[in-house]
Amino acid sequence: MSLKLKPLADRLVVKPLEEEEVTPSGIVLPETAKEKPQKGEVMAVGPGARDDDGKRLPMDVSVGDKVLFAKYAGTEIKVDGDKLLILRESDVLALIEE
Repeated sequence: MSLKLKPLADRLVVKPLEEEEVTPSGIVLPETAKEKPQKGEVMAVGPGARDDDGKRLPMDVSVGDKVLFAKYAGTEIKVDGDKLLILRESDVLALIEE
């Protein structure tokens, strides 16, 4: 997928990572019973917010990072059939290290 979005300020574009569709006991979950994903991969990063002097503050996340974000954070959009989220950097709770 070639991403044609460039987030502004301290925003980032995240592709949510879908969770398992089968519980550990083998029960298959329907779409309506699934939890909203809270993990995702960063697809694009804005230049960063500005401080009181007008200088850019560097972003703590970069493209390709896997992140954990707040459950109902951001704005959901569809690009080329893919569900994406536009989040503020403050909505990211943690980086996932593998």
